[in-house]
Amino acid sequence: MNYRLLFVAAISGFIAVALGAFGAHGLKNIASVEMVNIFKLAVEYQFYHTFALVSLAFAAQWLSTQWLNWSAGFFIIGIFLFSGSLYLYALIGAKWVGPITPVGGLCLLIGWALFAIAAWRRQINTDQI
Repeated sequence: MNYRLLFVAAISGFIAVALGAFGAHGLKNIASVEMVNIFKLAVEYQFYHTFALVSLAFAAQWLSTQWLNWSAGFFIIGIFLFSGSLYLYALIGAKWVGPITPVGGLCLLIGWALFAIAAWRRQINTDQI
């Protein structure tokens, strides 16, 4: 169990709930429907990857921590870049963050790939025993 990662996931989940509540109750009064939908997408992806971080924390009991740590790093960076850029765009209309969003998405994809590699390598090691 990776307790430090579980802590990071808990903080990310807390922030996602707070931002989701703001988006549902406060943002809709001051932003267009399109911006609210973009904000909601950011919250959704932050939640998905918060749960991925929780999964990694528990998977540390069975899988290579090296691969899981890399995966966690990419998930965390991806949350900041992907969701963070969408939050900024929805809140202040910062169009300059547009190119950051796909970089964040790529980081999230790399995180999933590294998680899969960790599981695959464990499967290979288990099959050989």
